[in-house]
Amino acid sequence: MFQTVELPFWALILILAFAAVTFASHFLFPSVRWFFRRRMERAVAQLNTHLARPIEPFRIMRRQDQVTRLIYDPKVMEAVRDYAQEMGVPPNVAFERARSYAREIVPGFSTATYFGFAIKLAQRLSQGMYKVRLGGGEAKALEQIDRKAAVVFVMNHRSNMDYVLITWLASSHSALSYAVGEWARVWPLKALIRAMGAYFIRRRYSNSLYRAILARYVQMSIQQGTTQAIFPEGGLSLDGSVGKAKKGLLHYIVRGFNIHDSADVVFVPVALNYDRVLEDRVLITAGMQGIRRFPIRVKVVMGFILRILWQKARGRFSPFGYAAVCYGAPLSLREFLTQTPDPDTRALSETLMLRIRAAVPVLPVPLVAAALVRAELSCTRPTLQDACQSILHDLAQKNAWIHLPEGAVSDAVEEGLSVLIRRRIITQNGDNLALTPGENDVLSYYAASVLQRLTAPDGIAPEDVLRLDLPEKRKRHKS
Repeated sequence: MFQTVELPFWALILILAFAAVTFASHFLFPSVRWFFRRRMERAVAQLNTHLARPIEPFRIMRRQDQVTRLIYDPKVMEAVRDYAQEMGVPPNVAFERARSYAREIVPGFSTATYFGFAIKLAQRLSQGMYKVRLGGGEAKALEQIDRKAAVVFVMNHRSNMDYVLITWLASSHSALSYAVGEWARVWPLKALIRAMGAYFIRRRYSNSLYRAILARYVQMSIQQGTTQAIFPEGGLSLDGSVGKAKKGLLHYIVRGFNIHDSADVVFVPVALNYDRVLEDRVLITAGMQGIRRFPIRVKVVMGFILRILWQKARGRFSPFGYAAVCYGAPLSLREFLTQTPDPDTRALSETLMLRIRAAVPVLPVPLVAAALVRAELSCTRPTLQDACQSILHDLAQKNAWIHLPEGAVSDAVEEGLSVLIRRRIITQNGDNLALTPGENDVLSYYAASVLQRLTAPDGIAPEDVLRLDLPEKRKRHKS
């Protein structure tokens, strides 16, 4: 047993390599994972003391554990059996497909990425491009939400900047879990978005098994109290107005809710608006062509980014105007299902979209654009100011949220006009203003949010819109 054994040098190297791998996998890696996980748990515990809604344990489970928990859920296993029968494939093949779908959907949330990187980046991007006004999380209606209830932010979708703004908006409230489309499944964006807690949704090429797994993941995360953020419209607005809701995710939430046993689900409508939407011309073109696929040219995007950086470096960058976020009145799912006769997902979605439309902030550019549309696309500055004053009076009667620069209406008109003239959408000749030929669709796009609010039903009570504005609160405009 103690005799000398001769081995070729390559065999010795191979044995040592296997021994090193075994040692690392059984002793070193678990110890390192335990060390970092303990640090992460302490960091989360400390972070939870500063959040209105603490991060739930479900969010910090290992991703593989979440995948296993999801695919072995009884409802998912039933969907696997049904899929195997429907497609005529062996159960093990259907199960492996379910596993791949679960891995595709389940995020890998990282508190360091979210709170250490994403929120700071969101703040710098937002403030670097816009004069930002964010709704605060200290509103009485939001403070009164049961801490055991799951909160779902339900938002209109104007721009891809929405993700940035709402991440910053909710940074003192909780960590958000997003539903993100297939556009973000590209390297390296995919890994970053997944680390921020977002989950991907297939809007095409889905089947009954995929939808069952997605539904169960949404229901499980809601039941665990994870704060969600969804865009019911299902995509970016192509005409500038708040569209109808697609009931997919809302249907999953309602279907998994037990009015007697489940913790409450509270929907918080969130409305966003911009003086300039970065993708406006791409969206307008897509709307005219009746398509929802936006061909993004990398050279154009990179050129746009480099141009902004160059302008900032030379001190010649002008912000794109205002960007604002406003809360609508929260809606309890339990109360809605109890008080609404014959409640269904359609009635819920219509109620939420009504509250979102009521909360859309009115900004200088949309206001001026709406006044120009009313003035038939050409007028003088005094006439434009009178038209804006008339619109503001009508909006105040409808309890609209109006965010304009401090001062007279003329200051708001000049603010909006400066953006439109700088972008060559409007031309001026002395006091005479006219629409630049070929820019009618762009002007209509920005006017849509104000015109839609003007034609909305009058039955929106003042308490249905929480008028919040940070860093300083502003009063509703009074004519």
